Amino acid sequence: MSANHPHDKENKPPSLNGDHPKWLVAVIANVKLEHHDTDEGPADAGAEYDKPETIQNIRNAIESGGHRTVFLNADENLPFALREAKPDICFNIAEGKGDDSRETHVPAVLALLGVPYTASRILPNAISLDKVLTKRLWREAGLPIAPYQEFFSPDEPLSDELDFPLFVKPSREGTGMGVDLAAKATNIGEMRSRIQYVIDTYQQPALVESFLPGREFTVGVLGREDAKLYARRPELFAEDGFHRFPILEIDSHRSITPGVYSHAAKSKDMFENGAPGYLCPADVSQELHDTLQSLAMKAHNAIRAQDVSRVDFRLDSQGNPVLLEINTLPGLNPAISDICIMSDAENLPYKDLILEILYLAASRYKMIAPRG
Repeated sequence: MSANHPHDKENKPPSLNGDHPKWLVAVIANVKLEHHDTDEGPADAGAEYDKPETIQNIRNAIESGGHRTVFLNADENLPFALREAKPDICFNIAEGKGDDSRETHVPAVLALLGVPYTASRILPNAISLDKVLTKRLWREAGLPIAPYQEFFSPDEPLSDELDFPLFVKPSREGTGMGVDLAAKATNIGEMRSRIQYVIDTYQQPALVESFLPGREFTVGVLGREDAKLYARRPELFAEDGFHRFPILEIDSHRSITPGVYSHAAKSKDMFENGAPGYLCPADVSQELHDTLQSLAMKAHNAIRAQDVSRVDFRLDSQGNPVLLEINTLPGLNPAISDICIMSDAENLPYKDLILEILYLAASRYKMIAPRG
């Protein structure tokens, strides 16, 4: 593919010391429709897709850095659109369509065509969408996870490791899809009924895990070991190359689904009636703060995520943090997405967040030279 990438030219890549790179950046996304035909799938199908306003906000942020942008829809016409647009790099927020590796669709196309793109590559995106596979890797890495079992049929025997109450959800969905008050099962009948619902509705196995009664947190990860060499704002990154966002606590007890961070709760605007409380920075001890930060980076590295992710936790009955899941394509709606709430809490402008993600990716493809 002839994409006129800066790193394909004979000239040295621009340096942040002096020249400022100017790229054509394609923002690739699946667009959320205002109305969904529930006959074609579950009522929350498409919940992960992005609103046109979010896509425009990302484009505005990228253009504030002197770049040009174009929007490309993440559908079957994407390979042809890429050939026509010839972007230098793509800002990928696409969720993909159709199967249990859908978040790999766009990265795979871009990798095949040799087009640079942001955030994690194919493998971490495949792993993170599969909650069971993610938990296996975290367990092997010695990270704290709750006892769990994957069910392909509601009639399978329950593991001796599991005691009620249990939590039942789809094994390969995000954005709270398939999660509501009925996801919490207090007996074997409720559990088997919910497993059947998940399998029938989402056409995938059900993940059953111990219900964790404690506080819920989410932790953003930004950077990598050499981030300071390529960042627009190197002072944001610690010596290990990572930026530590303030920790965000999700208080679901006052939400439309008390105690459960459901799809319905996530769909509410931040201050809308029925929305959970978003407490950032979270009021936690220094010990818990440091533990959550450390575990988030270990979880990120264990699945080989790149540049940016968001890791979710809940505390067990003893107050110990337990890993729930990781999002390698964290939402970037400036008004309601968790990582944007964290950025706002530390007065990090939205445009700087977006441009740092872009520049971290560009440096992987040698589109910019390291600082001297």
